[in-house]
Amino acid sequence: MKGRTAMEVGADGVALITIINPPVNSLSLDVLQSLKENYEQALLRDDVKAIVVTGANGKFSGGFDIAAFGGLQGGKAEQPKPGMISVEIVTDTVEAARKPSVAAIDGLALGGGLEVAMACHARISTPTAQLGLPELQLGIIPGFGGTQRLPRLVGLTKSLEMMLTSKPVKGEEAHALGLVDAVVSPAELVKTARCWALDILARRKPWVASLYKTDKLEPLGEAREILQFVRAQARKQAPNLKHPLVCIDVVEEGIVSGPRAGLWKEAEAFQGLLHSDTCKSLVHIFFAQRGTTKVPGITDHGRVPRRVNKVAILGGGLMGSGIATALILSNYPVILKEVNEKFLEAGIGRVKANLQSRVKKGKMTQEKFERTLSLLRGVLDYESFKDVDLVIEAVIENVSLKQQIFADLEKYCPPHCILASNTSTIDLSLIGKKTKSQGRIIGAHFFSPAHVMPLLEIVRTKHTSPQVIVDLLDVGKKIKKTPIVVGNCTGFAVNRMFFPYTQAAMLLVERGTDLYQIDRVITKFGMPMGPFRLADLVGFGVAIATAMQFIENFPDRTYKSMIIPLMQEDKRAGETSRKGFYLYDDKRKASPDPELKKYIEKARSISAVSIDPKFVKLPEKDIIEMIFFPVVNEACRVFAEGIAVKAADLDIASVMGMGFPPYRGGIMFWADSYGSNYIYSRLEEWSRTYGEFFKPCTFLAERAAKGSPLSAPVEQGKSRL
Repeated sequence: MKGRTAMEVGADGVALITIINPPVNSLSLDVLQSLKENYEQALLRDDVKAIVVTGANGKFSGGFDIAAFGGLQGGKAEQPKPGMISVEIVTDTVEAARKPSVAAIDGLALGGGLEVAMACHARISTPTAQLGLPELQLGIIPGFGGTQRLPRLVGLTKSLEMMLTSKPVKGEEAHALGLVDAVVSPAELVKTARCWALDILARRKPWVASLYKTDKLEPLGEAREILQFVRAQARKQAPNLKHPLVCIDVVEEGIVSGPRAGLWKEAEAFQGLLHSDTCKSLVHIFFAQRGTTKVPGITDHGRVPRRVNKVAILGGGLMGSGIATALILSNYPVILKEVNEKFLEAGIGRVKANLQSRVKKGKMTQEKFERTLSLLRGVLDYESFKDVDLVIEAVIENVSLKQQIFADLEKYCPPHCILASNTSTIDLSLIGKKTKSQGRIIGAHFFSPAHVMPLLEIVRTKHTSPQVIVDLLDVGKKIKKTPIVVGNCTGFAVNRMFFPYTQAAMLLVERGTDLYQIDRVITKFGMPMGPFRLADLVGFGVAIATAMQFIENFPDRTYKSMIIPLMQEDKRAGETSRKGFYLYDDKRKASPDPELKKYIEKARSISAVSIDPKFVKLPEKDIIEMIFFPVVNEACRVFAEGIAVKAADLDIASVMGMGFPPYRGGIMFWADSYGSNYIYSRLEEWSRTYGEFFKPCTFLAERAAKGSPLSAPVEQGKSRL
């Protein structure tokens, strides 16, 4: 079905034009063309006095159809000529119409949806409707006149904030800002809009063309100061991104040279940004994130998720309490089990603290806090487990302890109950070895802090039943996580892909690269922190335990450096002990430690390597490649072995699990911008000089030989799943 708009003319002489393009009434080129035709029709008809624009099924419009971007970027679809939408349709047809129009907004008016609404002569909204211009999240700017109209409706400061943060406002706030003219209930919405349109016609209400409104704009000198300030902030917050600065320039053009000039500059800038790498990367991430819940052979057989009414969590430590927080925040009743009163009290205390920090930040009312906390119950035995639908085990990483727990769970939980483990390293088949319930054992690997980090790795074994996977995908969605389904192996997808990240950094340091320089370069690339600052945050205990797993399972390609063990012997444990690769003050602020030299020198002599002048002066480009290409290499193995279903899932895993910059499109997408051949030849060259750690895997060699992208699908015969 193509999208369209429908027009009905009432006895009152008002033409109601409805946008119809499920699910969110996005503005495809068909819809926009149909809107223009219906407008022209309404202007020609004598029985039409005024116009109301609305969206079908309680949603005004979610904005321009993002699915059309791929066609436009790849040159598969015909480009609309610059200004066709923003000038010809939105400005010269909708806003310039000789008959007044009112937008009736319910649900959402985002991006192009809000831009069409702003071109109407008034806007009526429901209290819960969301209005915003989130285009910058996709690496572009508003392209249907939003950069010109929003500042004229809500003022310069607020409009820049709305565009640069991509944050929508609700109906009530939109009314206070002057973005909408009245707020009414959904039942009254269309009726009120019709009356309002007729009132404009009778001059009882003002007839306003937003594009030429000036009362909200600051005087030129003041406006320029605001723009300067916002520009400096954008440069500081997103030094690698151009499009926020382009957005500010386009807004400025409209203020300095007039709104019509602003519209043309917007149209030209929009076209340029649409073809930028940033936009392509962010659009890829947008679809990749929505695609993680589609798992071939699992979610395409019409299975319906069972209802999970009650969840039990074993272990109230950092992970257990974080998972409990995430669940009660989404209204799941939770039982938290611990081994003694003291641990239980501490666990419940952690959940309380997590919720209290939300209250402090104004994200939660005291009443909601009490209500949410009442969903949590602490216990010391399995008595109340007889009616739970899902158990998540989050105790320490100890195989025999976990095996005992799963044997107990089989006894005390109902036969349909899903038995999940939050282990990050232990093989799940091993955990369920002493049970007869292999089919309902699954990994639910959260990232720390679990109530904040958006990723959930759902780990299936050879025995996990498809129904259980579908159930857990549903829970993941309900607790607002992005779930990815992965196969069972050491480190699963995220930790396994990124184990070479820290090891590559160690290799560089032992050969003479300054470790603080590495962290600076990696942060500048766009990671939240460099590998050494990350090791401090995670703590050396965890870092060593995880490294041991990889050394044991992938001995041929691990780089064994003694830097961390040597530091740990000396009572350095990372941030918690205030001493790691950095020194930490009371406010957890990190500063370099000159004492580190002695550990590095000692590690160097154990590894029998000497300082190489090439590494001392390693250019930024080489630091990035030597640290990330081994990650790409491991990601290729994960993909080739069928641990991940599709390359896009690894992109999401890298962005949401490790903070890889989304504007680079994720690890595999980014790698494809270099080409398989280049990555292969670099790794091959390093492995000849610096050892097996860099050796490119077979998959990478095959793709390089064919010159095919790394993210092209794997022939299914090889998949482990």
